[in-house]
Amino acid sequence: MRVVQINVTCGSGSTGKICAGISEKLTRRGIENYILYCVGGSEMPNAIKYTDNRSIKAAALEARIKGNWGFEGKASTQRLIKELDRLKPDVVHLHNLHSHACRLDMLFAWLKKNKPKVFWTFHDCWGLTGYCMNYEMIGCDKWKSGCSKCPQRKSYSWLFDRSSYLHNKKKSLVSDLNITFIAPSKWTYDQIKASHLSGFPVKVIYNGIDLSVFKPTNSDFKKKYSLEGKRVVLGVAIGWGAKKGLDVFIELSKRLSGDYRVVLVGTDENVERSLPKQITAIRKTQDQRELAEIYTAADVFLNATREEALGLTNIEALACGTPVVTFRSGGSPETVDETCGVVVGKDDIAQTVREITRICEASPFSPKACMSRARNFDGDEKFTEYTKLYFDSFN
Repeated sequence: MRVVQINVTCGSGSTGKICAGISEKLTRRGIENYILYCVGGSEMPNAIKYTDNRSIKAAALEARIKGNWGFEGKASTQRLIKELDRLKPDVVHLHNLHSHACRLDMLFAWLKKNKPKVFWTFHDCWGLTGYCMNYEMIGCDKWKSGCSKCPQRKSYSWLFDRSSYLHNKKKSLVSDLNITFIAPSKWTYDQIKASHLSGFPVKVIYNGIDLSVFKPTNSDFKKKYSLEGKRVVLGVAIGWGAKKGLDVFIELSKRLSGDYRVVLVGTDENVERSLPKQITAIRKTQDQRELAEIYTAADVFLNATREEALGLTNIEALACGTPVVTFRSGGSPETVDETCGVVVGKDDIAQTVREITRICEASPFSPKACMSRARNFDGDEKFTEYTKLYFDSFN
């Protein structure tokens, strides 16, 4: 069996790390496998970068002008298909394809012609819609019957609303294709089953984390940032903004007493200009051990997400022994139970303040219980589920 995964990145970012984890599991079992990717770099010997930044930028410009997001990037896709022709995979596992480096019609025509076993993990909801990757925050459900007059069109196309056309094109891609969809949460599973893909097999495989990295890790974090004696309310995200609840953390910093300190990880210069002085901002770190130290030092982790397929940061915090408060949004509530955290109403600031205060002052959740919950999301076990799925498809 020869397996090829296709994703935007390889080894970096959440989806890139998932691809790398699956690949390493396959390699340990002696299974030939490759990762075809298009952005950044990778030191993995079986990683193949099939295009360049110039081609991606040209395709992105075309998508913005023509409004054909997902159906541009002919040159990049030709190179992708050339690699597929060379590798002749028995299994093709699709991940994130919305990178302007993959024309869906060309790729799926190859899949139909060559007939490998096909799996597609929906790390977001882009495969269900005309344009958008997420729709929960704006409360749109047009994707269930057919996209049109897209309320988020300007984020994807400068001139034209082709959401209806693109939605129909995506429907046609999977007709007569042997494909299984993979959902990283029960919430995502429900979205797929409510869509035009309801008749296809869907398997839930939760995303996992490396428990050898994310574990209680002592450090001088509080001393380093002058937080000694403070109760730390932590938020971690890439791309801080309304979707990640930046405004919620700002409001919390005003409502919580001086005994508390909000700490945000993953900020940049633009975000930091909007933050009040009582919030501690930390730039994105590529050092996962450092991130584990920060999780461990926090008294509570808050995920104020307004749309989320799962919520890996919740799991990372739990693995470090830190309880979680999360908004009731997407798959994020599935990461916690009554032993390790609390789910609050989305945008319910008053309830969020009450639960943060209760957790910090009453300590209802032990580090041991949090760590026990995190073991349900052991990355090694999740990667095993993927490899088992590949093998089972041939039986």
